[in-house]
Amino acid sequence: MADVLSVGVNLEAFAQAISAIQALRSSVSRVFDCLKDGMRNKETLEGREKAFIAHFQDNLHSVNRDLNELERLSNLVGKPSENHPLHNSGLLSLDPVQDKTPLYSQLLQAYKWSNKLQYHAGLASGLLNQQSLKRSANQMGVSAKRRPKAQPTTLVLPPQYVDDVISRIDRMFPEMTIHLSRPNGTSAMLLVTLGKVLKVIVVMRSLFIDRTIVKGYNENVHTEDGKLDIWSKSNYQVFQKVTDHATTALLHYQLPQMPDVVVRSFMTWLRSYIKLFQAPCQRCGKFLQDGLPPTWRDFRTLEAFHDTCRQ
Repeated sequence: MADVLSVGVNLEAFAQAISAIQALRSSVSRVFDCLKDGMRNKETLEGREKAFIAHFQDNLHSVNRDLNELERLSNLVGKPSENHPLHNSGLLSLDPVQDKTPLYSQLLQAYKWSNKLQYHAGLASGLLNQQSLKRSANQMGVSAKRRPKAQPTTLVLPPQYVDDVISRIDRMFPEMTIHLSRPNGTSAMLLVTLGKVLKVIVVMRSLFIDRTIVKGYNENVHTEDGKLDIWSKSNYQVFQKVTDHATTALLHYQLPQMPDVVVRSFMTWLRSYIKLFQAPCQRCGKFLQDGLPPTWRDFRTLEAFHDTCRQ
């Protein structure tokens, strides 16, 4: 009884109200049954109409009586006390509005973009693996019989193996000097000096080239503490253009199964810049266009083109 007083609800009246609801539902059902059955069990039409009207009125009176009883009991039930603890149900009013916090739509959009990214990555991988052996520059007349065998394809290669590959490439090109250093552990960094034309900083992960920075021969390539500066761009627009083309070359020369071939092909392509300021454009025949020499080198033929003429 203390519980009844604490919550402010008359449980006995509440039980009677439930019974009244059931009685009201039964009387309403009888009304619809009467309408469904219609006028029956009388020989004359007048007798059937009177019987139907009387039966229908009785059912309506029953509905009205049950409804009045339910209203009376509902007033006796009472209301729950405002001090009654609602526990976790009291937090329902704090639920966010869908229009103001569209979390579901954002997650759905992210899921669609993730599927698109995975699909296009699969297409790009298939295209890069097609005719991969043809995606290397001219190998200075080396025949297919003298081509070295496939080397280990793991991402983590022994430093001695990387040093040996870079040393062989350094001996292949007399005009090019390659200085290898490892200031941050096992990852190699190359300082490539091409004649008296330019210098290239090559950042590598094992035997895979990560990025390149091309600067002029007389530009400083070191920071104040003596380390290679891998972040600063060249002060000259011509070498900034060559840096952009070198990044494009890294995306072109892709052969994960033979990383040494990729490095050798890239160095062969880079060696073609030995005549950066001497070779004319193969399309327009001019040495300068908009104040710049032909900075583009074809990936297959290594011919020089202006950036606009190659298109």
